[in-house]
Amino acid sequence: MTACKSGFRALALAVAFILSAALRAEPLPKGPGQVVFANAGEPLTLFTYKPPTYRDGPLLVVFHGVQRNAEDYRNYAIALAERFKVIVVTPLFDRDRFPLARYQRGGIVDAQGRAQPPEQWTYAAVPRIVAHVRGLEGRADLPYYLIGHSAGGQFLVRLAAFMPGEAKRIVAVNAGSHLFPTREREFGYGFGALPPELSGDDVLRRYLAAPLTLYQGTGDVLTSPSLDVSEPAMLQGPHRLARGRAVFAFAEALARKNGWPFNWRKVETPDIAHEAAFMFAAREVEDALFGRN
Repeated sequence: MTACKSGFRALALAVAFILSAALRAEPLPKGPGQVVFANAGEPLTLFTYKPPTYRDGPLLVVFHGVQRNAEDYRNYAIALAERFKVIVVTPLFDRDRFPLARYQRGGIVDAQGRAQPPEQWTYAAVPRIVAHVRGLEGRADLPYYLIGHSAGGQFLVRLAAFMPGEAKRIVAVNAGSHLFPTREREFGYGFGALPPELSGDDVLRRYLAAPLTLYQGTGDVLTSPSLDVSEPAMLQGPHRLARGRAVFAFAEALARKNGWPFNWRKVETPDIAHEAAFMFAAREVEDALFGRN
């Protein structure tokens, strides 16, 4: 058994333990809430919202931007919770423990560029959070969707490549840079320099088959202090809108060339800039989350 498969097995066992423990707990309260989740010894604060009229809708896990303002993002997503009758959970990935390498890049490699086992990836927190909420709600088959804005969108485009899990749809909103499905670009912007088990054609094929939506505002064309303007980022395009369009076109062409499944979607909403609250409230967010290929 490879180290990668062993890591996934360990993660599955941890998720099963979380689920069994959570089944003995109380469900999430209706309205806004806040809980601390153990997360395999690295606790995370979860900001939650359950509509007063909630019955049996899915779970929506929301990922914040670079300001680490998870509570604000929970509040932005209340409109989604009420509109679609879903439970919203927004984990806080603080800057001290989760700098760029562990948040936007998911902790795939350490500071020396060495690949880490899957159970140590930040992405591994996602199935744990889902298992915890499923247990609290007493619904082992509770479907879930993921949506992240800006840095949270970067987190999700890379999660889609390495650990998409059972998410029905992974929505990256106004991401500042993207993971191109090529080994010709360095990791973070492509799969270059990663070991074969994290960069082979089977990984690229799985990435293109992931249920990923690139959801963008057509007004997100300005620079900002948080925009990555490094050389590899600028090769993707001058601004966020251009970068999302470029990676989508690149991925679509690669899938067509190789005859691979392609389950990405591109949804744009007119005129909105780099504004999470407006993106979450736009009419097109329904298509981004629940539309079909």
